[in-house]
Amino acid sequence: MTAPTLAVRERVLSLPAAELPAYVYDLAALRAHAARVRAALPAGVELYYAAKANPEPGLLTALAPYVEGYEVSSGGELAHVPRAVPGRPLAFGGPGKTPAETAAALAAGVDRFHVESLHEVRVLAELARRAGTRAAVLLRVNLPLPAERLAGSSLAMGGGPTPFGLDPADVDTAVRLLTDGSAPHLELRGVHAHLASGLDAPAQAAVAGTVVTWAAGLAARHRVRLAEVTVGGGMAVDYAAPDTRFDWAAYGKELGRLAEAHPEFTLRIEPGRALTAYCGWYATEVLDVKRSHGEEFAVVRGGTHHLRTPATKAHDQPCALLPVDDWPHPWPRPAATGERLTLTGQLCTPKDVLARGVPAPGLRAGDRVAFCLAGAYAWNISHHDFLMHPRPGFHFLDRPL
Repeated sequence: MTAPTLAVRERVLSLPAAELPAYVYDLAALRAHAARVRAALPAGVELYYAAKANPEPGLLTALAPYVEGYEVSSGGELAHVPRAVPGRPLAFGGPGKTPAETAAALAAGVDRFHVESLHEVRVLAELARRAGTRAAVLLRVNLPLPAERLAGSSLAMGGGPTPFGLDPADVDTAVRLLTDGSAPHLELRGVHAHLASGLDAPAQAAVAGTVVTWAAGLAARHRVRLAEVTVGGGMAVDYAAPDTRFDWAAYGKELGRLAEAHPEFTLRIEPGRALTAYCGWYATEVLDVKRSHGEEFAVVRGGTHHLRTPATKAHDQPCALLPVDDWPHPWPRPAATGERLTLTGQLCTPKDVLARGVPAPGLRAGDRVAFCLAGAYAWNISHHDFLMHPRPGFHFLDRPL
């Protein structure tokens, strides 16, 4: 939604200008959304949160009652997540794991390793042997998919040449390494495939069906038991239509059909953005309103060095405009004269654009802007230190559901 929740609106308007920009997270809204997602999933389908989307401890903790575990993709996340949510299951994924990170994951008792190459299989086997421990492995596979299957995706991690996962030609070798006794400290538990982000529910369900069917064929071909299939995350978040939501109910029904057809598998999903995007707002203040060659611009505190999402995804970040009547300065107050303008930040680059064509008649310096859908891939992917502007504040609003 573009309009902030009442709690967020009140906090944004109450903050002194000197405390802006700020990230404001509505944890009650997050818990309510996570509860709806959990309720839409069939019993037996596991929900892991992909911490890369937003690793703020407050969010990790708020999600804890609704998820079976967390997916981490670096040594930093591996160290960080257990401090926020101790004792919860972890799946360790991502390409390019270093031997030190893998050894740390073994020492930490990571529950699942998503192995992305034959080299990773061999490194993990040796490090597990040295540690005298066993490690459960899911083979991440870059499955081939018809181009039309991924046509609606915003980001493809599979289906063609990418650095993610095992090439299908290497999978049989990987299975043999894990089952012929040459890697006795590794246990093949199943298959992982995260192929694309930004798919709607029917497309996600179709991809999940492809992955599960392929995993069943792999198990039959090698006459091995596979217990788990992770079909990844990437559920669509539509920044152009912020009031829409991924159809979790429809997706859950399809996962239920897959689970009934393949009772030998525990199915797992790993959403990130689709869980936390809606709970976060990036709040700031208009500093100036001006015209340039017939177009109007509003310059706000902060910018894409705090909220990189619109630059990364090449979209306009949806927002709400919050008028502020007080103007404490002796100089005239700049105000928009047209119907629409572009919201930019303070950086010395024309790429520091947060939103274009924003309906903002009468917008004035001193008014507040709250950018929604800022709960994922926002602050944590931004280039914080460019121009050395102050960092934003962080506010976690908690209230009973």
